Amino acid sequence: MSEPQITEEELHAYVDGALPAARVVEIEAYLAGQPEDAARVSAYREQLAALRREFDPVLEEPLPRRLQMPRGSWMRLLSRYAAVVAWITLGGVIGWHTHGYNSASPRAEGTAWARRAAIAHAVYSPEVRHPVEVGADQEQHLVAWLSKRLGVKVLAPKLEEAGLALVGGRLLPGERGPVAQFMYQDGKGQRLTLYVRINPDERSESAFLFAQEQGVGVFYWLDRRLGYALSGAVEKRELLRIATAIHSQLNP
Repeated sequence: MSEPQITEEELHAYVDGALPAARVVEIEAYLAGQPEDAARVSAYREQLAALRREFDPVLEEPLPRRLQMPRGSWMRLLSRYAAVVAWITLGGVIGWHTHGYNSASPRAEGTAWARRAAIAHAVYSPEVRHPVEVGADQEQHLVAWLSKRLGVKVLAPKLEEAGLALVGGRLLPGERGPVAQFMYQDGKGQRLTLYVRINPDERSESAFLFAQEQGVGVFYWLDRRLGYALSGAVEKRELLRIATAIHSQLNP
């Protein structure tokens, strides 16, 4: 008897609890014999839980008195809560790309990618004890591990001249497979993250594009086999300066 065909979209839907009971049983039986896929599903769940821990408390805040004020005041407050819901909807639901993502335009794809990078930054950069999976003291191992998982050589840029030291990195689930995240920190404790994903079209290159999500700025670009997104809650000019340094280093 052949194994059931399980798609990546179904694994995301399984994590989201969006599958019929019969299909859930089949997927659980499949995962029992596929430790690598089971580990990836566990990582999806961990990221979803981290996002909920980050944003659910805001949704549970008591209703502020000023919500009862007329016109502009309640509209501003409503916008705040709508923004939180947007974070969870766009990023917390790991199966985002199943909602018509594959039919999106290249620009829409880039916007969704920038959002994922910004959300990953917001989730992991505040961590004190576990900001990364592998620390900078094991940089060689980190780079080799992430390169193996992505199936292409990745590099952790040296940003000491820009005033940033490597903290380490981690593996994340992406819309097209594994994603690498490198984290950097300056002398004041300010952190930036570099999100690295596989570029489905190896011939594609792009100029820097900018997006902003809930105070997190993102410069993102395509560079042949890889796509990069630099995220941080810093001024746009400073983020561009560091993104330029990274691009120059990766393309000497």
